[in-house]
Amino acid sequence: MTAPPRGARLGVDVGQVRVGVALSDPDGILATPLVTLARDLKTGIEAVPADISEIARLVELHEVITVVVGLPVTLAGGHGPAATQAKAYAKRLAAAITPVPVDLVDERMSTVVASRRLAERGVRGRRQRAVVDQAAAVEILQSWLDRQRRRTG
Repeated sequence: MTAPPRGARLGVDVGQVRVGVALSDPDGILATPLVTLARDLKTGIEAVPADISEIARLVELHEVITVVVGLPVTLAGGHGPAATQAKAYAKRLAAAITPVPVDLVDERMSTVVASRRLAERGVRGRRQRAVVDQAAAVEILQSWLDRQRRRTG
């Protein structure tokens, strides 16, 4: 089997208010929190939302080779309004970072797991809300990285 290409990967957790972003190392082994961005809800076709512009800047800055966006699938495996919004976000992001691919990945329970892990570390309340989106992005990206390694390993 061929080894995956070197290059950082970016994980994105799209929320209603905030967007969590995580970054991997160039070997695609470990995801770490990067930043939480305020969600810019511009809807005009010409207007690129500030959060998408910032992610595009991060893609260039870190020489990212793939962006992984969490797709909030329901527990039953269906796609509700949140999944529709995540798909639309991924499409706008893909247009802003072409030719870097955007991969949608099932993120069921990522925020729940991230919140639990933060609480176990004593991060609660307002402090947790400030970083839970980054932690969810880490969960999304790390699970994707682990799956990629299993496929090529």
